[in-house]
Amino acid sequence: MLSNHATRASTPALQAVVPGVTGWRNVFVNLYYVWLQEQEATGAPWVLVDAGLPASADKIRQHAAELFGPDSPPQAIVLTHGHFDHVSALPSLLEAWPEVTVYAHPLELPYLTGRSSYPSPDPTVGGGMSAMSFLYPKKPLNLGNRVQALPEDGTVPHLPGWRWVHTPGHTPGHVSFFREADRTLLAGDAFVTVEGESVLATWSQKQEVHGPPAYFTPDWEQARTSVEALARLNPEVAATGHGIPMFGEELRQQLQDLAEHFREKAVPAHGRYVDHPATADETGVRSVPPPVVSPWVTTALIAGAVGAAALLVRNKQNGRPKPRVRTTYPPKA
Repeated sequence: MLSNHATRASTPALQAVVPGVTGWRNVFVNLYYVWLQEQEATGAPWVLVDAGLPASADKIRQHAAELFGPDSPPQAIVLTHGHFDHVSALPSLLEAWPEVTVYAHPLELPYLTGRSSYPSPDPTVGGGMSAMSFLYPKKPLNLGNRVQALPEDGTVPHLPGWRWVHTPGHTPGHVSFFREADRTLLAGDAFVTVEGESVLATWSQKQEVHGPPAYFTPDWEQARTSVEALARLNPEVAATGHGIPMFGEELRQQLQDLAEHFREKAVPAHGRYVDHPATADETGVRSVPPPVVSPWVTTALIAGAVGAAALLVRNKQNGRPKPRVRTTYPPKA
């Protein structure tokens, strides 16, 4: 089992989280390959949870072949939400996998069918990753009829034993996925296990529970209630959209602490959406508050751009050989 203080250097890009769940860290965001826990991966039907950054489709398919065998498309792709770092490989993946359907919450569909863009990110909330958020892609995908709403009954297509939980705040239709049998939680960005605003923490992958990435969270009250709902699930494992999976009592204590002190620990001291959330419905964004005017924003944006360049350069310089699967779940007693 990896320590909850493991660093990026000590963890492979491809990680077996628990039986039936393997994650891939795509630079700074995670996606997950999920199948029935009682089955061996090779030859098993499987589902992809989220779809990574631009230009990641080939790697996603390569890892799928390593895990499940060649020519093994998923039964479905299910999305926690539609931010660019979770969906950008979809056009290429859907071209390669013409029979695969994407599923998302109904309130997320406007951002996946070209009807609406998300509210603008807020670079004023602090941290280098926030400052560089003005660089992130903002246009919605248009997947047409390749994307459908998740079943209303909370089931997850092709994954018996899993259910989806509506966890809005970071986006209107954000969902998390929970397997009751072993209390495994795929939380997306409802909360994360790394300080998402920090370039240094994102690089080192220091493990600790944090609120959703602040620069992309337009409704903090909804985000708070979502974290409280996930804490009540009492998860044994949490694999999130950013950071290394966490386990056991340390996970539960930190998640409960975040739920009880959300405003102090997660909500920024200032920011565009802190006091006035963006509003949305099934058609997309309805209203957004005006941008925050701050004298240090220009400096922060410059610093963020420098940090982004440094992160990308270091990632390229620290290229690894072909990733291998490493088991990170605790050994059985």
